[in-house]
Amino acid sequence: MTVTKGKTPATNVASADNLSAVNNAEEVKQKPVAKTKAKTAKRTAKKPVANKSTANAKITDCDPCDTLAATFERQFHGALCRDEQAVNDIYSALASTVKSQLLPQWRETRLKDNQYQQKQIAYLSLEFLMGRTLGNALLSLDLTQETNDALTDYSANLETLQEAELDAGLGNGGLGRLAACFLDSCANLDLSVVGYGIRYEYGMFKQKLVDGYQVEQPDRWLREGNPWEVRMANHAITVPFFGHTESYVDPEGHRHYVWVDTQDVQAVPHDMPVPGFKNGRINTLRLWKAEATDDFDLAEFNDGDYTEAVARKNLAEQITMVLYPNDASENGKELRLRQQYFLSSASLQDILQRYITVFGQDFSRFSELNVMQLNDTHPSIAVPEMMRLLMDNYGLAWDQAWDITSKSVAYTNHTLLPEALERWPVRMLKNMLPRILDIIYEINARYLEEVAHQWPGDNHKLASMSIIEEGPEPHVRMAYLAIVASFSVNGVAGLHTDLLKKGLFKDFYQLWPQKFNNKTNGVTPRRWLAHCNPRLADLLNRRLGEQWVTDLTQLTALNAFTDDKAFMKQWQQVKFDNKVDLAKLVLEECNVSFDPAMMFDVQVKRIHEYKRQLLNILHVIHLYQRIVAGDTEGLQPRCVLIGGKAAPGYAMAKQIIKLANNVAHMVNSDPVVTPYLRFAFLPNYNVSAMEKICPGTDLSEQISTAGKEASGTGNMKFMMNGAMTIGTLDGANIEMLEEVGEENFFLFGLNADQVSQLKTNYNPQQFIQQSTALQQVLTMLKSGHFNLVEPGIFDSIIHAIEDPFDQWMIAADFEAYKVAQDKVSQAYADQQHWTQMSIRNTAASGRFSSDNTISAYRDEIWLAK
Repeated sequence: MTVTKGKTPATNVASADNLSAVNNAEEVKQKPVAKTKAKTAKRTAKKPVANKSTANAKITDCDPCDTLAATFERQFHGALCRDEQAVNDIYSALASTVKSQLLPQWRETRLKDNQYQQKQIAYLSLEFLMGRTLGNALLSLDLTQETNDALTDYSANLETLQEAELDAGLGNGGLGRLAACFLDSCANLDLSVVGYGIRYEYGMFKQKLVDGYQVEQPDRWLREGNPWEVRMANHAITVPFFGHTESYVDPEGHRHYVWVDTQDVQAVPHDMPVPGFKNGRINTLRLWKAEATDDFDLAEFNDGDYTEAVARKNLAEQITMVLYPNDASENGKELRLRQQYFLSSASLQDILQRYITVFGQDFSRFSELNVMQLNDTHPSIAVPEMMRLLMDNYGLAWDQAWDITSKSVAYTNHTLLPEALERWPVRMLKNMLPRILDIIYEINARYLEEVAHQWPGDNHKLASMSIIEEGPEPHVRMAYLAIVASFSVNGVAGLHTDLLKKGLFKDFYQLWPQKFNNKTNGVTPRRWLAHCNPRLADLLNRRLGEQWVTDLTQLTALNAFTDDKAFMKQWQQVKFDNKVDLAKLVLEECNVSFDPAMMFDVQVKRIHEYKRQLLNILHVIHLYQRIVAGDTEGLQPRCVLIGGKAAPGYAMAKQIIKLANNVAHMVNSDPVVTPYLRFAFLPNYNVSAMEKICPGTDLSEQISTAGKEASGTGNMKFMMNGAMTIGTLDGANIEMLEEVGEENFFLFGLNADQVSQLKTNYNPQQFIQQSTALQQVLTMLKSGHFNLVEPGIFDSIIHAIEDPFDQWMIAADFEAYKVAQDKVSQAYADQQHWTQMSIRNTAASGRFSSDNTISAYRDEIWLAK
């Protein structure tokens, strides 16, 4: 759809009832929704629906009355043409079978939602860390037992088949996993929500350890296809890039702008089902894949210019090739911007087309019936794109378009680190998205008038709040753009939101206090307790009934069992069995033997200095020194596990990984040490690994520098599964502490205000001199004990600890952390008391169900009751 001079592009108003979304049939012509639904019901009654997938396995026609076992039998022997029982083939057949069970409900959900029976929510995110789909789908459909029965005659059990599924490479860390939890809760609460993301061909990377160093390898998660997706070629969207802007005046004297000579890319949707828990709703995750508008120029190819002929196709497909391209280079930055615009433009066009199918081009009810939630700053370019579509494609005036946009866009902020707020060079936008830059400048000019009225004559305020950051290289501040246009700006924990209002976005809060609100993050209890911890789930079901799965506050009833000896014994057995499973994973992945009788002390998350894996490693060195010196009195044997990926260009994070592995080597190779301490770094940490880790963890490390972590969600998963937390007053730790009480939480360290005050005159040597333990640890590090054949490799880490500009304040918090760890050992020595603490943590976790978080979004932001 290349826009030509003087013309408004025609809009594809093909019916959005998406019958083909579940069977990928031929293009559906536009027709009234009610009639479409009636015709669908009639056609469905006549014959089974044929369904196609982009996976190797195709879904064959099936009788709706067929049992799961019969459908599975036909899939395996018919569609796959298999007699041998290879695990991957059995998995593929089973996944297709389970998807076929979802299709009727998926179809009905989409038909209902496309009639706008309730408010439509679009959740725009560059990450959706979904994990494996099979187990969660079986749980939601209540098909686990039936599936086990169907597999009796096959060589693989359900657990083996779940392991055969590759984690979808659609995200990196907490941001993407939060988005996945939110989609689950939206479906569970029967909300009409579509998740919009990118179908990355390769995930961030597969992490391998070579001599203790992180080595990045391609994450080819789609190499076997994806049996859960449906390719929707008939709903493809055209996204423009490059070109230039021209204008013309119509006969009525109104000026119009057109974006011409563009290089267009096709955004082809691939839909994945998101089932609610036993409630019949199947929402959709729509992932966009970039394809060329034409495969290649055949004339150029025939003339022998092979390279040019396919260059455009390759350039288009690069957009969705890899999650998080390394943006250290100019090309990497350009690709990242293209991804963000590609996602935003395709998603907004899709939303508008669905609306137009029902209401035509009368946009008077659009903001009443639609909300676009921006998950962090990545999709904030959706703001000017929405304006462009409404004005250039549908002819609305600026004021009308702005009224609609500013009433339908909401923004969630996920960071307190100023350097993490995206900024794009103006020159890059001018070249790649010229019309978008025009609109951003206009938004900024109009908004700065409001700033000028609020602070007359304050040019410094105008400059500091401008969307355009002036300087030798002007930049567009994307977070500012999102705040200016959104009707709601929310933080993701109480402390985070408070710090946004007092610090990072203080001026915006003074200008628009009504926009700002808090929505503390949560995690879905379906995946993070019912699915990942079946032993504990079974115990809870027997004691509390099964309603806790959709109402986690019912876990407070567990407090009545903290003196029940029989229940406590069962609880301990569940934890021990889960630790056996985790020990198997560590042995398999790390070749380190963890003893389930020892305390399992775990820190798994993205490797970053503010998350302070370094503080944890320094404590491991301290324990190592104590044991080697024979000082083991009061020391509880523990196994320490760290896992997480460092961004490819983050040198210090990679050095921390190397230090962890070198320290682990010295710890695990010393027979004097291993009865008391073992240490492993788990490579390629992902959702599926976490599903084994959090049920088997005794102590959860949430030790970020106070005031740096927005919220955290790993902390909630560990708490939900009965782990104790050692942590700072940071992020959602504060609210967890409020729920469970200080007696069931190991608190240490500076708070956010103390960190802020200390920053202006920080002297790490003062704290080093006050801690004999830290002095000894640093002496051992400097001696080269952990890098005997690699002299000097940890000098940068030592320098960072002793640096007065260390904003993470490792030295300042080390002694308090060590004292808190001593209290952990004392508590673990009394297993009865530890078990009571564990039960109380699970009992207090109800507040951190993502169902609660999404209920708050629904009632206070989306108004989707």
